[in-house]
Amino acid sequence: MEIMQKLQFFFFVFTFLALGFEDTLALTTCSGTVPMKYRKETISIEDYGAVGDGRTVNTWSFQKAIYRIKHLRRRGGTLLYVPPGVWLTGSFNLTSHMTLFLAKGATIKAVQDTENWALVDPLPSYGRGRERPGGRYMSFINADRIHDVIITGENGTIDGQGGVWWDLWRNQTLVYNRPNLIELMHSKDIIISNVIFKNSPFWNIHPVYCTNVVIQHVAILAPHDSPNTDGIDPDSSNNICIEDSYISTGDDLVSIKSGWDEYGISYGRPSHDITIRRIKGSTPFAGVSIGSEASGGVHSILMENINIYNSGIGVHIKTEVGRGGYIKNVTISGVNLYDVHHGIKINGGSNDHPDNKYDPNAIPDVRDISIKNVWGVNIERPGSITGIKDRPFTGICLSNVKLWTANGDVIPWKCTDVSGCAIDVRPRPCTELTGSSTVG
Repeated sequence: MEIMQKLQFFFFVFTFLALGFEDTLALTTCSGTVPMKYRKETISIEDYGAVGDGRTVNTWSFQKAIYRIKHLRRRGGTLLYVPPGVWLTGSFNLTSHMTLFLAKGATIKAVQDTENWALVDPLPSYGRGRERPGGRYMSFINADRIHDVIITGENGTIDGQGGVWWDLWRNQTLVYNRPNLIELMHSKDIIISNVIFKNSPFWNIHPVYCTNVVIQHVAILAPHDSPNTDGIDPDSSNNICIEDSYISTGDDLVSIKSGWDEYGISYGRPSHDITIRRIKGSTPFAGVSIGSEASGGVHSILMENINIYNSGIGVHIKTEVGRGGYIKNVTISGVNLYDVHHGIKINGGSNDHPDNKYDPNAIPDVRDISIKNVWGVNIERPGSITGIKDRPFTGICLSNVKLWTANGDVIPWKCTDVSGCAIDVRPRPCTELTGSSTVG
């Protein structure tokens, strides 16, 4: 971790301790979507021959322990305890009714044997790997068609050792899509809390085709030059709660998705009823985003109390002709931006397709987006909204949005193919957004 990232992370921890982090429980929360469960039955990874010396490969030990949990079928489930130490392992699968608990000082670390990493099929809503045709390398920790799973602990670490994968991408020698750090598929009733995630090979936490997922009190870390290390990507999923976390990575901190072009349209599972609250972090890309892979549709989204600094874009909503689907009923409120290149960007021209089979008549519908109570300092470009000529974005409303440049220059908004409203916006909003406004 870079020195600046360490300082940022420790500042985050100190701030929350000083404020009384436990007091956040009294704040508005969606964490009750999935109640935390106590497991009476506990086993330790050491009981299955694992050695936490950072050299011994413990893949078989993790697989045996989880196989044991699956077949014990204890009422109330079983907790797998990972004690202090560095536990090197290949990828492994979780099972239902289990808690993966990382003690203070425990690190589960991925092996770097990329040549023998297992392959899995592409996601049906993507039709291929996100960055390469064909299949995908299996995620480091997997959950498929399971329920009642908790990943938690005393701020232990899950380390993907992604550097070797980033180099394959940079050298253009990558054969298949890089592995995620954690992928949850077709699963429900999941809690992820009080764990540090670092150096993912690709996306960090990817709930896809899931229902009822709570992610809170986590830190997600990767260098700013690490490619595509998105923090949390809810994908064709619903009833998702993401709260009270710090994220500093090489790509979007939180990005809502629902499939890619004709594959996402065919699969037809939207992302909806997602809450993102009290997130802080930094990235060269976007703090919070929707899309661009939103072909299954995205609706009923709430993002609030977001703090983004030293980043490329604060709020980004992105799509493209050929995506189809829709993005609607989105509320974004209480956003603080500092030292951000582009404050708010809503873009209908991401120009990114999996293949040439997409339908050019599949035009996405973007409407009913409310962005309010946004404050930004040291913003290079306040905002832009670029709709789609054949289907302009409608109902895009800005309220109490103040975005200040470092030197006081008034840089106008740029808008095309959009309609909506603007109230109390500085600098002056584009004329396509009607309503009262202040002069920049």
